[in-house]
Amino acid sequence: MRKVKDQALVTYSVNSPAEMPFWNEIVCGDSVDLLKLIPADSVDLVITSPPYFQQREYDGGGVGNEKKPDDYISALMKIFRECVRVIKPTGSIVFNIGDKYEDSSLLLMPYRFAIAATEQCVVTLVNNVTWVKSNPTPRQFKRRLVSSTEPFFHFVKSQNYKYFIDEFLKPTDEPKPNGNGNSTGENVGRKYFLLIEQSTLTPKQKEMACNALEEAIEEVRNSEIQGFRMKIRGIHSEPFGGQEGGRKIQLDKNGFTIIRIYGNPLKKDVIATPVESLKNCPHPAIYPVKIVDEFIKLLTQRGDVVLDPFIGSGSTAVAAFQNERAYIGFDISEEYCLYAQKRLSSVKHQLSLWERNNAANSY
Repeated sequence: MRKVKDQALVTYSVNSPAEMPFWNEIVCGDSVDLLKLIPADSVDLVITSPPYFQQREYDGGGVGNEKKPDDYISALMKIFRECVRVIKPTGSIVFNIGDKYEDSSLLLMPYRFAIAATEQCVVTLVNNVTWVKSNPTPRQFKRRLVSSTEPFFHFVKSQNYKYFIDEFLKPTDEPKPNGNGNSTGENVGRKYFLLIEQSTLTPKQKEMACNALEEAIEEVRNSEIQGFRMKIRGIHSEPFGGQEGGRKIQLDKNGFTIIRIYGNPLKKDVIATPVESLKNCPHPAIYPVKIVDEFIKLLTQRGDVVLDPFIGSGSTAVAAFQNERAYIGFDISEEYCLYAQKRLSSVKHQLSLWERNNAANSY
């Protein structure tokens, strides 16, 4: 992690992506200043979730601490204008903005921002994608429903933007690490059978694991599920920031667990995925890697540059790295930057283990 503070602004020019300032780095500093160091028309995707209005406080200030909604929108627009400047004509900007109640009334902050963005900048709002949280924070309100959705606004500055819908809809042929030591894809059955055999499970547990794996493979063949992930005790390392819960209980009791994947919700303008929970994470609102992953596949290609001016817990960098994109992450909070860097290092380590294991199984 690099820390940048009160640095004199300079102008960069780049002849290749690797010459980009902050290439594959997480940088601590003010996003407005750091974005000015990025050359114009050089980034393929900006995707971010800025701090929500008056819902958390950064050390030394930062976006979200404004007293009035209009001041918050003005602060966001300073960032957004720089994002428009740095993306390529073929690039995209994706912003997730949360709402807030004041005097029992929604302020409609996401939509105030979207209107300001389209009125003040030369951009087109392509989609308003809705994130449906399958595990929203349970709150008891007697006279309103629990909020379980948030918008993701997709902006472009030309009609020549990249859009890989066909590539995005292709089924996964080969397993790929997802950052939790697991793999996804339709043809992973043979490899999982080998991993079960190599494991330290008891003969009875191995038999149970093989039977469960055969059932999952059959469900994929019958199009009942899109795919699955299997985790085997002693083979897959414990994920960094892993959650306690039913899957851990199954892993402890049976020696394995299978997570089924039911379709790809970005085929429509709705993404249904739970809020992530990571142990010891200082960030109060963790940005799901799955959502970033969906947009990266849809809007970029291998080798492209993905920038997040509010990197937070590091989800954007994780998704970019896993999809072989370059990442640039900024945040004013040193604590968040350190955590994001640690999380990313864990993902890289897991990938290395997965590649070694995959190479060994190929012989």
